[in-house]
Amino acid sequence: MAVNDNRRLGAAVLCSLLAPFLLCAPLLARPLHRHVFRGPGVRSSAALVIETRNARVLYAKRPEAVQPIASITKLMTALVVLGARQPLDQRITIKPSDRIHGKGWFSRLKVGTTLTRRDLLHLALMSSENRAARTLADNYPGGFAAAIRAMNAKARALGMFHTHFADPTGLTRRNVSTPGDLAKLVIAASHNPIIREFSTARRYEVRVRHRMVRFGTTDGLVADRAWRIIVQKTGFINAAGHCLVMETVIDGRRIVIVLLDSWGRYTRVADAIRVRRWLESRGLGERATRLSMR
Repeated sequence: MAVNDNRRLGAAVLCSLLAPFLLCAPLLARPLHRHVFRGPGVRSSAALVIETRNARVLYAKRPEAVQPIASITKLMTALVVLGARQPLDQRITIKPSDRIHGKGWFSRLKVGTTLTRRDLLHLALMSSENRAARTLADNYPGGFAAAIRAMNAKARALGMFHTHFADPTGLTRRNVSTPGDLAKLVIAASHNPIIREFSTARRYEVRVRHRMVRFGTTDGLVADRAWRIIVQKTGFINAAGHCLVMETVIDGRRIVIVLLDSWGRYTRVADAIRVRRWLESRGLGERATRLSMR
């Protein structure tokens, strides 16, 4: 009898030891990588995706990283130029002082070309024309320095407290911001019908001296019928990598996408497509209410 009692006791102890593992077995069998809040896997080093209506964060990757923003700068240039309410049909001649020196200075707008302020805004936003942006700043009330002061003042007014501008083109690495700050800039820009129209145009022609010159958009997504883009801007310098910001409509809702520091030439576009597919596959309901981190 004693032997049987010992066997029963041993079996009971063994069962008590194995019970936690037996209960956990179904959980351990599940793939660990499957998680409802897993992000879209963007390759850009910093990113932010928010729903405009309620400022709900849908995805974030280093949203407070301060880094150069390249020609995203031109959204702010356009905001302050339009805010000054100067005549858009005023004709402006590009002067030798409007030349930009250093890497990236090349422009198809030759010194001596005369265009309207509207033309210059169109080219700066659609084709990221650096000499157009510089000329706009030089002809701002009070000149270039006043334009830069206005850009930084506007940034503070929008709550962009991690942002600084040193020029109107973005060719300097001293123009810095964060994904969080740039989302505010995109939303502010989207409220302006001129910025919406010019930034999403596909092509535009102007007379440069004695011939018509056609310019095109720097954002290939603008021509993609799968996208409904409200406002957008691209940017690139070596210090910033390839950048893209936009407000678009996905599943009937306005979404702001900020992508910074993509080193592959096509990565920013691929990242935007990844974000779109990720949101469409999961919907924008309760499952996307948490901050998602890759």
